[in-house]
Amino acid sequence: MANGIIIIDKPQDWTSMDVCAKLRGILKEKRIGHGGTLDPMATGVLPVFVGSATRAVEFAEKGDKEYIAGLRLGLVTNTQDTTGEPLSQADTVPDRAALEAVLPAFTGAIAQVPPMFSAIKREGKKLYELARAGKEVHREPRSVTIHALEILEQVGERDYLLRVRCSKGTYVRTLCHDIGQALGCGGCMYSLRRTMAAGFTLAEAVTLEQAAEEREALLLPTDSFFRNCPAVTLAAPRQEKLCRNGSPVPFSGLEEGLRYRVYSPGGDFLCLSRYQNGQLVSVKNFFGG
Repeated sequence: MANGIIIIDKPQDWTSMDVCAKLRGILKEKRIGHGGTLDPMATGVLPVFVGSATRAVEFAEKGDKEYIAGLRLGLVTNTQDTTGEPLSQADTVPDRAALEAVLPAFTGAIAQVPPMFSAIKREGKKLYELARAGKEVHREPRSVTIHALEILEQVGERDYLLRVRCSKGTYVRTLCHDIGQALGCGGCMYSLRRTMAAGFTLAEAVTLEQAAEEREALLLPTDSFFRNCPAVTLAAPRQEKLCRNGSPVPFSGLEEGLRYRVYSPGGDFLCLSRYQNGQLVSVKNFFGG
């Protein structure tokens, strides 16, 4: 039975669910989920959780992400990227210095209005379904955080590559749109490559072709997702029994409030726990099939 994490370099024009469906066939495992949706035009890091590792998906979706985004100045579309219908096009655009000058305003905590072409639901329907029907509804601004934003390269008079490190829920194409609005010429996103998600990077990513060839051999252990949490090994079988029964495990010498990877005396990854009042209290169990 396949259990673990595989980091896929998502190809362009595939949805994240397309990738999961393909891997279900490759790995012969129904329990497969991904750690953060990528639009079809985007490529890059897509962490996919397999078997019992799907219990970690909820943690993966909450983490920061990093992208290389293509910003095209002077073009506004209905989808905020170049897959959409053009709404306006400027004859001239500001120079690189002007772009650099506005980026600090989009760094830190900012408010974003989610795009109409998004999977957010309103009264049971996804916004993109309403948008395709020619409808537009009011969307409340959402607070997101841009941890890093810089120009990596100017690749044309109107085109730039930006590095964006951001919080969960950030729409990078909306960021490109809003930067264009701030410059007075409009803007949209022409490419997107995710370079980091859930703590995993492109260096750990494999193609679907590699996954089809090597299958389970490419699965990372589930505990690799929690590698930034310190590890603790239970010393006695009775502690392991308490843990497997879902009970707090008395333990000493750990840091209050910190999360730990908990292992059995035999080295099996059991759970992610928080240390509270002299006990390891399970946050999420990973033992069992």
